[in-house]
Amino acid sequence: MQAQPTASHFINGEYVEDTAGDVIECIYPATGEVIAKLHSATPAIINAALDAAKAAQVGWAKLSGTQRGRVLRRAADIMRDRNRELSVLETLDTGKPMQETLYVDATSAADALEYFGGLAGSITGEHIPLGEDWVYTKRIPLGVCVGIGAWNYPTQISCWKGAPAMACGNSMVFKPSEMTPLCALKVAEIMIEAGAPAGLFNVIQGYGDVGAALSTDPRVDKVSLTGSAATGKKVYAAAAAGMKHVTMELGGKSPLIIFDDADIENAIGGAMLGNFYSTGQVCSNGTRVFVQEGIKDAFIKRLAERTAAIKLGDPMDEETQMGPMVSARQREIVMGFVGKGVTEGATLVTGGKVIDRDGFYIEPTIFADVTDDMTIAREEIFGPIMSILTFTDEDEVIARANDTDLGLAGGVFTRDIQRAHRVIDRMDAGTCYINTYNDAPVEAPFGGVKGSGVGRENSKAAIEHYSQLKTVYVKMGDVDAPY
Repeated sequence: MQAQPTASHFINGEYVEDTAGDVIECIYPATGEVIAKLHSATPAIINAALDAAKAAQVGWAKLSGTQRGRVLRRAADIMRDRNRELSVLETLDTGKPMQETLYVDATSAADALEYFGGLAGSITGEHIPLGEDWVYTKRIPLGVCVGIGAWNYPTQISCWKGAPAMACGNSMVFKPSEMTPLCALKVAEIMIEAGAPAGLFNVIQGYGDVGAALSTDPRVDKVSLTGSAATGKKVYAAAAAGMKHVTMELGGKSPLIIFDDADIENAIGGAMLGNFYSTGQVCSNGTRVFVQEGIKDAFIKRLAERTAAIKLGDPMDEETQMGPMVSARQREIVMGFVGKGVTEGATLVTGGKVIDRDGFYIEPTIFADVTDDMTIAREEIFGPIMSILTFTDEDEVIARANDTDLGLAGGVFTRDIQRAHRVIDRMDAGTCYINTYNDAPVEAPFGGVKGSGVGRENSKAAIEHYSQLKTVYVKMGDVDAPY
């Protein structure tokens, strides 16, 4: 099985290699096999990428929004035509099953390119009449944007950041996670094929030191990170020192509240999607599942039955529903949380074991009788571990749900539509769901509050984070100066 890219980096419209950089091994999580070896960006590679992005941005910004949008739309079409090829690469990169990647990853990236391609021509300012005088505003590009990706959705994240940046007239240097380095390279190839100028969308590999170098470089005007809250604080501080624009899409410990009048099958489906999809490696997951006492036993019984039916196995088999963790280290971290759950007194309903096969597999795991002070209820796990907590009344559960420094997402299942909106209004979270969980269409803003980040990705809101206003006052008469 080979997925060796042509070279480690894609700069100024072509593949570039510099073997002086540290080796990055791309490991297929389903087997543990090294399927590609790349090199981390050296200072020369970083300079080349930023110089290319700075040069390309000038001409790109002079095009009309409609012209820019045309390129993004073509890229979306190419991406959809190659969905299977890109999905196979995503599965090799991440270990996620083809059942997911065929429908979520490259398709979501194409959605972003198409949406922002369609929006590009409508990015305008406003006219403000002031008697004979007037003011007009223009939305202008920021310049060179840096995107720093997470390892769970490498294709999608590159376009969630790249598409609005390019639509607004910016260029981008994207650094994938060192654990999933392959997919963004194909996105860069496709952009050139779609007609983007060389240097507009560049991809360079690297560890944290490369991200730090990009975040502090004076040629960079904007940094957008998807990652952990701890990493976000470091990158945010580094970017702030240079007065750079930022978007921080960080982690969560999100609550999912299930009232006793909810449709139990739908609620269980939402809880499973919010904990087991992508082997639990989703930042917005509803990992604290609050179940009202009256349905606790029925909920857990049926949840365990449905969890037992999950088909784990070869991610390339389209019947497989759950694949491995992304790495041996990530599995080790998650198993540490399983141990803490048991030690601190939670009831292990099902799962909790490493699966005896090649790759980094773990059983989907459910803990019941979890209390708010337990480690598994406080810290982001990023694995297929569901914690079930019980509650009695609405005020109580809202207070407990909000008792966290994070605030990415939250959800509620209930048939009482008034209660649904009432609870969501009181929830300290940026992205919320009623009678569903983890839907993320490109048309809707995505992002968090509190320690889960700043700014929003997707939707028209992203335009505000990848452009800035220029204000122009036009005087029609004489200047009335008192001098």
